[in-house]
Amino acid sequence: MGKENQANLTEFILLGLSSDHQTQILLFVVFLIIYLLTVFGNLLIMLLIHIDSRLHMPMYFFLKNLSFTDLCFSTTIVPKMLLHFLVMKNTISFAGCSIQMFFFLIMGCTESSLLAVMSYDRYVAVCKPLHYSAIMTQRVCTLLAIGSWTSGILVSLVDTTFTLCLPYQGSNIINHYFCEPPALLKLASGETYRAEMVIFAMGVVILLGPVSLILFSYWNIIFTVIQIRLGDGRLKVFSTCGSHFIVVIFFYGSTIFTYMQPNTKKMNKGSKVISVFYSVITSMMNPFIYSLRNKDVKEAFRKVLKR
Repeated sequence: MGKENQANLTEFILLGLSSDHQTQILLFVVFLIIYLLTVFGNLLIMLLIHIDSRLHMPMYFFLKNLSFTDLCFSTTIVPKMLLHFLVMKNTISFAGCSIQMFFFLIMGCTESSLLAVMSYDRYVAVCKPLHYSAIMTQRVCTLLAIGSWTSGILVSLVDTTFTLCLPYQGSNIINHYFCEPPALLKLASGETYRAEMVIFAMGVVILLGPVSLILFSYWNIIFTVIQIRLGDGRLKVFSTCGSHFIVVIFFYGSTIFTYMQPNTKKMNKGSKVISVFYSVITSMMNPFIYSLRNKDVKEAFRKVLKR
């Protein structure tokens, strides 16, 4: 019976962030600007790193991967959201919902791994500067990037499979602006405990694991920086790592709040607003906080403008 009902379900209705028409128009303008900035910023970073040989270093290699992830991350969600702001009935097919959730999870989980890898790269650069080139070789960087993408794909496969295998027999109204496991689990008519535990376990691996590595890296970076006598050198390191840490707080804080708490059958507005931070805002912030403030990136940008 469950399989038949699930097979007969052809679409979901997304309630979005607001039901007020005037508010939807305002949100359309805001999120359109955010998306354009996201696309411009991340494409610019990828282009600059590709064409400027001085940026062919491990840190910028990971930044290029992060920019590509952010571009795909935002594109998976925002265009559909923008369309929904302009139509009366916000629908998405079951297949479309499944695809959106699968790729959203790939990009989100990959980004989580990449942020941890980037913190490790900064740890080696600051705490082991004399061994940096020997540790962060091209082969090691490539393996770390492949590992990040592989972990994202595997976690996405597990979360998506356990979410979509549940029976959906009743309401098809999702109180959210896109398809993600916590929102769909609230509609499942069967027992969700197993899926919740699996998603929680995947969260421990892909969220708490990277956060632990990031905290370890920054603890050692701060301890090392304190011992730096030169004020300029200390300020430069704190500036670089401080901007990285801002992104970490926004991304992991909001994601852990959503995925590492017990599931309830109701999703309030606060939960939807918090999800905006990791699904939309972070992808826009990364290129501006990480790269466009960077001296080498700004110099590469000036060279492009002079051509």
